[in-house]
Amino acid sequence: MSTIYDISAPIRSGGVVYPGNPQIDIKLTSAVAKGATANVSQITFGSHTGTHADSSRHFFDGAQSVDQIPLDRLIGPARLVVMGDDVRAVGEKELRAAKIEGQKRVLIRTRNSGLLMKDEFVPDYTYIAPDAAKYLVDIGVELVGVDYLSIEQFHSGHHLTHRTLLEKDVVIIEGLALAEPPAGDYQFICLPLRLEGLDGAPARAVLIAD
Repeated sequence: MSTIYDISAPIRSGGVVYPGNPQIDIKLTSAVAKGATANVSQITFGSHTGTHADSSRHFFDGAQSVDQIPLDRLIGPARLVVMGDDVRAVGEKELRAAKIEGQKRVLIRTRNSGLLMKDEFVPDYTYIAPDAAKYLVDIGVELVGVDYLSIEQFHSGHHLTHRTLLEKDVVIIEGLALAEPPAGDYQFICLPLRLEGLDGAPARAVLIAD
């Protein structure tokens, strides 16, 4: 039987967000416990909350929005690679060593997998360096996933990692919960909410191992 790994971070009221992004607020507006006939919740959060997809419109006005990402980019074979805890910036050198040539979807587990579920934002997370982003584009990767709330170095100022990938419509999945599945090849499914015209959207993501 196949093993299915849920690699989505839970979204909860007051949960951690990237600094400057909208806070998460979830509350019951109709409660059975208070005499209502059904429970109904109001949910407030930003488009880049929890496990989420970045579309090209995140950095380029008029570019591909999250609802325009082709489904065949979001579903299919993926390779999960693991970086050592000593790696604080994943560069081209590290990706070449991981032997990902020929892969369309690459997921990168780092020391961040131990940080993702913390209640407070950790600014010194491991990031993907701009030269690694260029390498991913050059070898034809169409989707890259990482295990913290941003693929970019915190307050980089230049946003070259995002811009290099998104300019070529490479889908970025951030906030993946990759602590459990071992390195290897999987079937990947990641479906962001179909939010029309937006720059990103929260998603449910799974890995399936045969």
